[in-house]
Amino acid sequence: SLTRNISKKHKTMKRILGMAAAIAIAIFATASVSAQPMKIDQVLADGEQYVGKDITVDGLCTHICSHGGRKMFLRGAKGLLRVESSKETGAFKDDVVNEPVQVVGTLMETRIDETYLKNWEERIKNGKGVGEHGGCETESAARGDQGNTEQQKIDNFRKRIAERNAAEGKNYLSVFYVVAKSYKIL
Repeated sequence: SLTRNISKKHKTMKRILGMAAAIAIAIFATASVSAQPMKIDQVLADGEQYVGKDITVDGLCTHICSHGGRKMFLRGAKGLLRVESSKETGAFKDDVVNEPVQVVGTLMETRIDETYLKNWEERIKNGKGVGEHGGCETESAARGDQGNTEQQKIDNFRKRIAERNAAEGKNYLSVFYVVAKSYKIL
């Protein structure tokens, strides 16, 4: 009877330890991809592997869009990263401009390819403005626009897509941005 009682306790303890191990594995497996803050340049260079995943990113806020504070831009050494507000964050506050900011959110990607460029040209041709292709100078810089006119920008994108396709076999350019879940001044 004593041996059977010890055996039951041993089995129960094994079951508890097994469940604890399974819970620990599940916690680590679902943790944010980037618990350590990433730098802007790292996100811009290696973003494809993080698309659709939560990341933490640190950068200097250089601009907040004047159209309701829905977009914030973080500067890295080699470029800008657009951060969009969400229901969780609400509009971004002006007090973050020129401050180091940490953002937690989901990394997203817009692919600039031939279809994207043809749609842009069609909007211009139909006099409907540039729509999503517009925005302020800061958004244009974050997207990587190069040129003085809309057509020059489109032509430059085509050139860069051709260069990337020749070098990497990818016939698009990626523009990464973060949909924020939270943010804070560092």
